[in-house]
Amino acid sequence: MVPHTPHDRRASRALRTTAATAATALALSLGLTNAAATTPTVPQPAPAAARTAPRPGDIVTSSPTSFHPLPGQPTRTRAWHMEYRSTSATGAPNVVSGTVIVPDDGRTGPRPLVAYAVGTVGLADTCAPSAGFPKGTTVEANLIQQLTARGWAVAVTDYEGLGTPGDHTYTVGRAEGQAVLDAARAAQRLPGAVRAGVTVDSPVGIMGYSQGGQASGWAAELHGTYAPELKVKGTATGGVPADLLKVADFNNGNVGAGLILMAAVGQDAAFPELDLAKYLNAKGRHYVDFMKNNCVAIDGIAGAFKKISDVTVRNPLYEADWQRRLRESDLGTRRPDAPVFLYHGTLDELIPYGVGRQLRADWCARGADVRWSTIPLGEHVIGAIAGAVPAANWLADRFAGKAANGNCG
Repeated sequence: MVPHTPHDRRASRALRTTAATAATALALSLGLTNAAATTPTVPQPAPAAARTAPRPGDIVTSSPTSFHPLPGQPTRTRAWHMEYRSTSATGAPNVVSGTVIVPDDGRTGPRPLVAYAVGTVGLADTCAPSAGFPKGTTVEANLIQQLTARGWAVAVTDYEGLGTPGDHTYTVGRAEGQAVLDAARAAQRLPGAVRAGVTVDSPVGIMGYSQGGQASGWAAELHGTYAPELKVKGTATGGVPADLLKVADFNNGNVGAGLILMAAVGQDAAFPELDLAKYLNAKGRHYVDFMKNNCVAIDGIAGAFKKISDVTVRNPLYEADWQRRLRESDLGTRRPDAPVFLYHGTLDELIPYGVGRQLRADWCARGADVRWSTIPLGEHVIGAIAGAVPAANWLADRFAGKAANGNCG
């Protein structure tokens, strides 16, 4: 048994405090998130000449920033905003922004690193997690604080096209997963983080929910082929939209209908040949422009209960090229090479419970080590809150070298 140090006791007290306030903070931050994209707050892109780093994960630019779970709430952390090299869904090099957060606890030896993928924030640059951390308006910051309270470093990607040029490739699984893995690589190459114990020897965990569940699931599936040098010990992923066509059909005309149009914008950004514009009517063009300039709190309200037929002259989801691209983002077609903790609320009103259950079946059928956890009566936000601490506890056991005890059988 490892003896408890003063740092351990401080971390334990901090963890109890943040866990007790997680639900309240998440609910508050839903209202505090940037509602409209006005003046960008993220750093300006680096000159084109600087965007030629030879390896995914290499740092293009970095600068100190701050991490606040709520406005003005202090944390004992150091943080850096960064732009780093990654890869698009089509294999082209790109530059993605993100944030690395490290506990300011004096530790210098290798510490665990969590590559954290946030849920849907919106399509505008000011919706990016890195834009909200200094102001205390990033929705999942309190959940992230639970991780830093354990002494873990956290690398949070903004995803492709949030805080960097171009449109956000929302729901494009491969681009998201690669951005998550490259954020971990970048953290291990960031000098300030390295001095604070984030090294190539750090055990790595991957965590995310909702869009972050898609991104973390893709990172889990891609790890062995895309970033095998990362010492990934496990992935905790929840509320996963593993089948975009089923999720779109479920939300058509329902409360999450706005997410369908946002996803169409994201797919079109990654694959311009899909030509979303030719399918939109005047109302659809208006909503696309509106959504590109606002964040999810407003976008979701604006799009709620709309039908695809309300905003299109022809449904693109019936077209073979759209279906092929959407199917490319399906999860469950590859075996994650490290254990997975997969959780889903039974009453999820945005991502059907059956989609999560099918992902579990698909991964189990491929021989993955999966621990499946159901959140009874959990809708989408409750699933994020209720699942966060068990997911982090599961990652802690992986970092400690304990057996994963999957329940596929």
